[in-house]
Amino acid sequence: MITQGMLEELREFDTALLANTIGYVDGASADLYLSGAIQSVTPALGPTVGIAFTCELDSSTPGNIADADLFWDQLEEMSQQILPAVWVVKVVGSRPDHECVLGDGMAKTLYSVGCRGVVSDGRVRDVAGLLTTPFAAYCRGTAIHHTPLRFCAINGSVEVGGVTIRPGDVIHANGEGVIRIPSKWVASLPESAVRMRAFEHEAHMALRRSDLGVRQKRRRVEELVAKYGFADCVASQNAKAPQEKTTMNNVLHQT
Repeated sequence: MITQGMLEELREFDTALLANTIGYVDGASADLYLSGAIQSVTPALGPTVGIAFTCELDSSTPGNIADADLFWDQLEEMSQQILPAVWVVKVVGSRPDHECVLGDGMAKTLYSVGCRGVVSDGRVRDVAGLLTTPFAAYCRGTAIHHTPLRFCAINGSVEVGGVTIRPGDVIHANGEGVIRIPSKWVASLPESAVRMRAFEHEAHMALRRSDLGVRQKRRRVEELVAKYGFADCVASQNAKAPQEKTTMNNVLHQT
């Protein structure tokens, strides 16, 4: 069971470090991180961590008839949740570049029931108001207005930023992007992330040195992989995909 303490621990780490850690211990990455089209418009507020509440929303189709009943239902559900929520909004309107899923009024309402941010392939407005709420937004940018909001579905799987997100998934985001954390790693990830942070610190000190040759740097990084307990993970990944053995190139990329 995911607890408040687990989510609070995850807030101590930046999102890229957690993505690196999952990549080392699980070998998974492609279905975890959202595309670069989903950007923070409130980078000062991260990291944002919470349980996904999903919906599909049309905020751009001309002639929309407003229908917010499902939104109010979802707010009620959030208010019953003791863990922080992240609202994940898939836009389904006919004009994708005109989708604007919320402003600071909706953000204040969401925040009041325990929601700490939105992740969407739409846009938002009233960024100054979001910052003072404070309510984080990860989306495709800003849009000045929207048509009447028509909520089409809630609590189903949605694809945002090329990743399928399901209700109850753990979302972690900061100024550089958004990831979905597999539930099996939520409890143990902080301990592994502490080791990853220490590994990266020592590896970076070696990699920036101009008095070490390339081969020396490679050996040093490999030693550090073993020192911090990731060697078995790397070996296991190599055994599964021998054609993609760990090289200096991908070690560099994951530090």
